[in-house]
Order: sequence, then structure tokens, then C-alpha cells
Amino acid sequence: MSEYLYAYGVIENEEMEATIDGVEGATTAYTIDHRTLSAVVSDIDAMDPEQTDENARAHDDVLQTIMFWEGGRTVVPMRFGMTFKNARPLKNILRSGRRAFTRALRDMDGMVELGVKLLVDEDATIDRDAVRESTTEQLAAASEQEAHNDLFSDRLVVNRSYLVDREEQAAFEAAVDAITDEYSDTVTVQYTGPWAPYNFVDIEISSQ
Repeated sequence: MSEYLYAYGVIENEEMEATIDGVEGATTAYTIDHRTLSAVVSDIDAMDPEQTDENARAHDDVLQTIMFWEGGRTVVPMRFGMTFKNARPLKNILRSGRRAFTRALRDMDGMVELGVKLLVDEDATIDRDAVRESTTEQLAAASEQEAHNDLFSDRLVVNRSYLVDREEQAAFEAAVDAITDEYSDTVTVQYTGPWAPYNFVDIEISSQ
């Protein structure tokens, strides 16, 4: 029997159970409730799950599943590795963070996070500032907020996350397609998501 609870994120109070491919090989996600909030968790055997590519991908995949499961819901994500000895300390987190979680759920209602990277093709020459200004202006017009991520490669011109209303996702994707077509000879566009809104929620919590 698994000893610990691994928490993926927080939703409005809802009893649910879903079959998933979770962190550390978990196969089921379910909820632990406190008043108006529910934490989405899995049972796992390790208090400190290893941050492998497989586990990180599973963390994201579970959040995506919950976001769109049976009609969809808003999820406030927890960072990777939030593991609890049992339900009591997790409920304490929900209790102490209730106002912050409730506010975040309200602010993120109906929103998803989408990622866009623009990379200069090898041997291509472009005006980076002009491309960055033009493309980010188009993407900002189709989104609610944006977050700047590190330009960790010399080839990266843009690396940003965007908060987009689900109902406007098609319009955002159309903007991405237009950028892809406009710069097809010089720039590669990488578009990812939808994700839970990691870059637009700032709640400090610790596992116990």
C-alpha cells in the first residue's frame, strides 16, 4: 500500500476520481476536500519523487487531464514534488491557503496557459528586435497576460507564456499560425499547451 499523497493542484470543491498515468507510476487521481477546495492527489511510495522527465511529464499530463475531464474545470497547479505524509497536513495547507487559492481560482477561471518559442533557423539573418516586437504584439492582442521566460539559447528570439481564455484559444492559435507563415523561411515557431497556469499563479506553500 502506498504511504504518501502526491498533490498536483487545487480545484473548487468536487468529489472526483480519474484513471491517469501519474507521478511515480500512480494510476489514479482523486480529491481530498476542505470546505470549498479540493486537492487533486495520487498515492505514491516516495516522499521525495525524483524529478525525471517522465515524472515531470506525468505531473503536467495529470493537470491537463483534470482541466478537461468531464466538461473541464479551473486548476491552480502545485509545483512538482508536493508530497504529504497523509491527508491532515494537506488539509492544513488548504485551510491556511484558502483565501489565496480561492482568489487564484477566481482569477484563472476559464483560462489556460500556452507557450510560444521563436527560434532563428541556423544560418538565417533577421532583425531580432523587429521580429520580437511584431510577434509579441500579435500574441498579446489575443491573450489576457504574458510572462517572459529565459532566452536560454542564442537562437531564441521569443520565449513567453500566455494566459488565454479557453473561448479565445482558437484566435490565439490563428495568431501563432500567422506568425509561422510570415517567418517560415527564417524562424521556427514552437507552440505548446494548453497547460495549467503555472506562470500566472504565485502561492507559496511547502509539503509536510
